[in-house]
Amino acid sequence: MSAVVEVQHLRKAYGGVLAVDDVSLEVEEGEIFGLLGPNGAGKTTTVECLEGLRRPDEGRIRVLGLDPSREPRELRRRIGCQLQQAALPDRIRVWEALDLFAALTPQGAPWRAILATWGLEGKRRAAFSSLSGGEQQRLFVALALINQPQVVFLDELTQGLDPAARRVAWELVRSVRDRGATVVLVTHFMEEAQQLCDRVAVVHQGRVAAVDTPQGLISRFGGGVRVVFSAPADQDVEWLSRVPHATGIARHGPRLEVTGDGPLLAHIGAALIAHGMEPADLRLEQPTLEDVFLRITQGPAPDQAER
Repeated sequence: MSAVVEVQHLRKAYGGVLAVDDVSLEVEEGEIFGLLGPNGAGKTTTVECLEGLRRPDEGRIRVLGLDPSREPRELRRRIGCQLQQAALPDRIRVWEALDLFAALTPQGAPWRAILATWGLEGKRRAAFSSLSGGEQQRLFVALALINQPQVVFLDELTQGLDPAARRVAWELVRSVRDRGATVVLVTHFMEEAQQLCDRVAVVHQGRVAAVDTPQGLISRFGGGVRVVFSAPADQDVEWLSRVPHATGIARHGPRLEVTGDGPLLAHIGAALIAHGMEPADLRLEQPTLEDVFLRITQGPAPDQAER
């Protein structure tokens, strides 16, 4: 795969506040790439520089081989954007919004086809203010895709949505990628990133702290896994400490936790059966991307990205 987004040593300050401090990253063609970070970490500023909406103070940016600062008009013909603060007039109808955006992008897809593709046919004549949160986000994604972009930027797509609407939005994002576009997704929802993203960059205090697949980050920073089950308080289980991949045992009343790494569950299960124990609640508890995110962002700002 080739990189469609390249960022080298990006810096951006607002007065005395350094929002982005030496960010470098690459996004490969055809992937969903997530930018994760707490509020104020510099995610949105980074993306706005990529979109050509803000001019960086320092650094080199290329999106589809174009410099957003010097070639913004050509770039905007080839990208789609759903902004963090996206809004439309309350009384504009769905078909009117699509027709307006289509008129501005004559090389794009017919708006009637977009209407059907994104399940908005039944809301064709509905006013924007009457749409549910999920329907509004569906419309914003449709508008971002009307010019058939090669790269799509989605900033906090599911903020404020209920769980059902969020799941619908996730399917929209997958559909965008399946239609051949590269997606850059800005989010602070860890479950969303873990479900959708091929790779993620964790941004902390204006810098990239780590870049990897979600599972790669969990493996590197998660601190291992736990096998949990119940056993009588007088049951001797010290022999579990000698099971391959086990590193420790802790008891909390009837609950036993064996910590370790790798295929720990398989080895613990086999050892329990060999000792005549078959706990019905035997289960594996893995660290999540949220656990990793908190571990990374609660420390000091990185000197450079972990790769």
